[in-house]
Amino acid sequence: MEKQIKKITSVIKEHIINNKKEYIIITLIFIIGIFLGVLFNNNIQENQKNEIGTYINTFIDKVENIEQVNYIELLKTSIMQNIFLAVTVWFFGTTVIGIPIVFGIVLYRGFCLGYTISICISFMGFSKGLLFIIISLLLQNIVFIPAMLALAVSGFKLYKSIIKDKGKENIKLEIMRHTIFSLIMLVVLIMSSIIEIGVSFNLLKNLSKYF
Repeated sequence: MEKQIKKITSVIKEHIINNKKEYIIITLIFIIGIFLGVLFNNNIQENQKNEIGTYINTFIDKVENIEQVNYIELLKTSIMQNIFLAVTVWFFGTTVIGIPIVFGIVLYRGFCLGYTISICISFMGFSKGLLFIIISLLLQNIVFIPAMLALAVSGFKLYKSIIKDKGKENIKLEIMRHTIFSLIMLVVLIMSSIIEIGVSFNLLKNLSKYF
């Protein structure tokens, strides 16, 4: 087991090193999205902040008062969302004109994360907001974010290969690699859904009274 873990770790490290330029670009886009999300929250009007605060309170109350949770339905919804994300990034990654959409998806995901973190902290205060973020977002995003970035990097790498190499056979091989890699990342995204519903949601339900 230990040897397998070391082998997987070695493969991941090698993949990141071989594609470090692509990872730097995609990660920067994601960070810019986070920054824009925080900036957007700082510039919204007070009445909009109050509406969002009311929504957060209502959401927490609903979670706290749920007696029977349909975990299967929640898991299905989360998995379908991640499948849609993976298929979208895979599809647009296979087209030259689709790569800006892949960048846009990464930027949007960063924006959503930055906005969510910022609004929770500004509404709940630093300590409660940070605790809420750790419980509800941290665990699944430790798995989700690297998988999403890796998907985008794979699409970006394919795009660069198509631009540089006009050989049909080589392009077919790169598309096949991109497809296989996307399927692996889809499995990782499904794991993030299981963590989200099986761990994070349960933690939030049990600790919601503190918010």
